[in-house]
Amino acid sequence: MLDFGNINIYVFDSAEEIGVKAAMLLSETIKENHKSNVCFATGGSPVGMYKELIKLYNEKAVDFSGIRAFNLDEYYPIQKSNSQSYDYFMKDNLFNHINIDFNNQFIPNGETKDVDKECKDYDKLIEENGGIDFQILGIGTNGHIGFNEPSKSFKANTHLVELAESTINANSRFFDSMEEVPKYGITMGIKSIMMSKRIILIAYGENKAEAIYKAFFEDVTPEMPASILQFHRNVTVLLDKGAAKLVEEKFKARNK
Repeated sequence: MLDFGNINIYVFDSAEEIGVKAAMLLSETIKENHKSNVCFATGGSPVGMYKELIKLYNEKAVDFSGIRAFNLDEYYPIQKSNSQSYDYFMKDNLFNHINIDFNNQFIPNGETKDVDKECKDYDKLIEENGGIDFQILGIGTNGHIGFNEPSKSFKANTHLVELAESTINANSRFFDSMEEVPKYGITMGIKSIMMSKRIILIAYGENKAEAIYKAFFEDVTPEMPASILQFHRNVTVLLDKGAAKLVEEKFKARNK
């Protein structure tokens, strides 16, 4: 572990090892509080974690029946039945394989006709349930967390966002054509993320190394959204050696 004050950085040899560690951290939280509010992320970063959580559930090592699941974001507009929607993703990669109550699965509605109301209702839902206990995050190559893209200011609340070109390009690998990739998303805002009791951020691949370094070792700025995490009291970062390349160089230089 690389200790940088309130931020603990773990470096692993593989994405599989990251998944095991992330799943262990969440399962420990659920065992301490079986009614935990967990915010789940989508994309490639947490898939290994979700596979390990399913394994732990099948081994009867963790019980999800009491948790409430909130999703970090969703494309807009998109049908829930679309295999690339985050609603579909979460069910396919985790929810359909564990004993989480269907009524405790909360995901921004990509089908809504009233986006403003959907965003306000989502914030109210999180607040009424006591906020997020355990927040899972990935990070984009441009430093986004959720769909909070680089901007001139941090957006506090759940909101509709126009996706950055880099995000659209990165997500295009999941679609048959670039034209099919949604250009907007509904995302949990920085306020809800920062009010989470615990945050873990998962990243792997050398293409994430620069974003990780800038997020945690350069100035806090809305142009690098993940940098706001420097102000959180309990952040755990799980990286493979590729994503940790620049961080490890800094750690070695600091300890010479």
